[in-house]
Amino acid sequence: MHVAVVGGGAVGVALARDLATDATVTLYEADTVAAGATGRAAGLCYDAFSDRRDARLAQRALSRFREADALTDCPYVWLARDTGEDRDARRASEIREQAALVRDRGVDVTTLDSDELGDRFPALVTDDVAVAAVAESAGYVDPERYTTEMAARARERGVDVREHTPVQLTADGDVATDDGVEQFDAVVVAAGAHTRAVVSAVAPIPVKPYRVQALVTESVDRDIPMVFDASGGYYLRPRDGGILVGDGTLPEEQEPDDWKRDADAWFRTDATGYQEAALGESWPDAQSWAGLCTATPDGDPLVGELRSGVYVATGWQGHGFMCAPAIAERLTAQVLGEEWSAFDPTRFAGDESFEIVEGMDVERR
Repeated sequence: MHVAVVGGGAVGVALARDLATDATVTLYEADTVAAGATGRAAGLCYDAFSDRRDARLAQRALSRFREADALTDCPYVWLARDTGEDRDARRASEIREQAALVRDRGVDVTTLDSDELGDRFPALVTDDVAVAAVAESAGYVDPERYTTEMAARARERGVDVREHTPVQLTADGDVATDDGVEQFDAVVVAAGAHTRAVVSAVAPIPVKPYRVQALVTESVDRDIPMVFDASGGYYLRPRDGGILVGDGTLPEEQEPDDWKRDADAWFRTDATGYQEAALGESWPDAQSWAGLCTATPDGDPLVGELRSGVYVATGWQGHGFMCAPAIAERLTAQVLGEEWSAFDPTRFAGDESFEIVEGMDVERR
C-alpha cells in the first residue's frame, strides 16, 4: 500500500511515521517540516475536556508524548476571576461544572479557591480568583523539536520526505506537483490552513483560518504552572527560561497565503497587562509572533475519510498540536482499514456560513 501524506506539521509527520510500519509513505511539505502552524504552536498539553472524544484523544496524546520523552510535566490551571461581571460569574460556574464532570470520568483534576490556589502556586496573583481547576496530568512540549524529531524517525522508517513540494489534489484524488501527477492507494491531507485549498477539487470543507498571537519574555526567575485565565482570555506557560504569553485572537477569516506573521503592537502591550494580572509584574519580551488556527462550524475538527481514499485532518480550533500523536494513531488505523467516525468530515456540506470561536473559551469546552 502506497500512501501520500500532505503536510509536514505535527499531525502529518507523526502519521507518516506510524503508517510506515505497514505502508510505503511519501510525505509532501510545501515549505520545510514544522515551518507552518506547528512551529508557531504554544505546546500546551492537557486532558481536562468535558467532551469524551476530546478527553480520550488528549489522554492518548499525553501518553504518546511521554513515550517519546517529549513532555515536560507541568500542572495546567484554568481559572475565572471575581470581576463583578455576569459573564465571569458564568465562567466560574462553567469551570466548577467542568472540573466535576471530568473528575467523575477519572481525570485527575483538583478544584481550588483563591487561598488554596495561592498556597499551591505562590507566584500567581490569586486574591481575586473566584475558582480555579488544576489538571494534574498535563505538561508542555516544544512543537518544533518534537516535529523535527518525528520527521527524523519517519525517515528512518523509510518515509520519503519531500520538502519544498506544494501539492494540489485532482478531482480523482491524485497528487499533483510541479513534477507531474502521482497516484496513491490513499492520500491524507493534514496541511493546516491550506487543507481546504488542497482538497478543493475533491470536495469542499468548511474551515476558516484565523490569526492568533504569542510572545516569550526574557528570562524569569519564577516557578509557574501553565495558566489559562478565562476572565482575561489569555494563557501562559514556562518556555526557554521565560514565560510564553498567548492570546491576540482575531476571529476573522485569514487568507492562508497572505497574513501578518508578526505580532501586533497592541498584543504586546496587552501581554504586559496579562503578566501583571497573573504574576504581579511583567518582563520585556524576547520574541513574538502570530500563527494561524483553523475553525469549523461546530468547533470540532474534520478528521477522516472525505471521499474514497482521500482523508483530511484539520479544523483544530488551536488544539491540533496537543492531539497530534493521538490523531495520527487513529488516522493510521482508519487508513489501514479500521472504522472511525468521531469527527467525520462529511457531516457538513462544505459551504456552511459560521462565526469563528476561539478554542480555549470555557463556554465551549
